[in-house]
Amino acid sequence: MKAVLQRVSHASVKVDNQVIGKINQGIIVLLGIAMDDTIDDAKYLVEKIVNLRIFSDEYDKINLSVKDIQGELLIVSQFTLMADCRKGRRPSFENAAKPDVANELYNFFVDECASQGIHVETGKFQAEMHVELCNHGPVTIILNSKERKAGNI
Repeated sequence: MKAVLQRVSHASVKVDNQVIGKINQGIIVLLGIAMDDTIDDAKYLVEKIVNLRIFSDEYDKINLSVKDIQGELLIVSQFTLMADCRKGRRPSFENAAKPDVANELYNFFVDECASQGIHVETGKFQAEMHVELCNHGPVTIILNSKERKAGNI
């Protein structure tokens, strides 16, 4: 499971020109789900994301998490994060989870984030979306659940 995180002052997602998800200060999470991803991958990323210290404290040091600042999450499913561009010029998406499996893990991920007491907004699974954001910093971080060391969270 891959996640691209961007610290934002605000972000929104539209489908058919209608805003369906909108947050103020927090993190936009672009989430890609691979065919071999599991609930453990989702749990690992949830724990990492909600506790990742990427917000400034009173001394202007990056030392606070989205939980600490009572920020919000906008979670957008993005299968293109699973693109394999090593051969040719057209990305292969063979590693992306099938839609039914991906949707189940995506919903689990969203529910787990919300269970941490964070306000969560979402995009629409399998829809063409328009995402707008104001990246604060800029701060952009890429996480991959497959790159963790055994036993570490």
